[in-house]
Amino acid sequence: MTHRLPPLRNRHAMLLALLAAGLASTACAADEGDVVSLDDARSAHEAGRTLLFDIRERAEHATGVAAGARLLPMSQLGARRAEIPDDPAQPVLLICNTQNRSSAALKTPRKHGFANVRYAHGGMSGWARRGWPMVKPAG
Repeated sequence: MTHRLPPLRNRHAMLLALLAAGLASTACAADEGDVVSLDDARSAHEAGRTLLFDIRERAEHATGVAAGARLLPMSQLGARRAEIPDDPAQPVLLICNTQNRSSAALKTPRKHGFANVRYAHGGMSGWARRGWPMVKPAG
């Protein structure tokens, strides 16, 4: 898909608007190869083809999680990054509530050379809207 950029003065205005809204770092956190559709994320997770890490915070986990998801709050991601496999043959997906935090959180594993990590677009809010199964977290 080819995207046409608006004229430079409009791009400048758009960039300023993004910066003012505090969204620029999130919007630029990852490229298209780093994102997986929510449908594909669910299929891969349920078939055991990927590890799903729910990076929402503990209070958010209490609302329900995908069965079998590993719970790793974003606030603990740096300290607990050893829990994320770095084996290129082991696909890993990050999921949050929408995709804003998971796309931004992708920077941490990437900084440490983890090329096998991507994020699910749509997050658990999209999962819940679709009526997909959710369970109470263990513990």
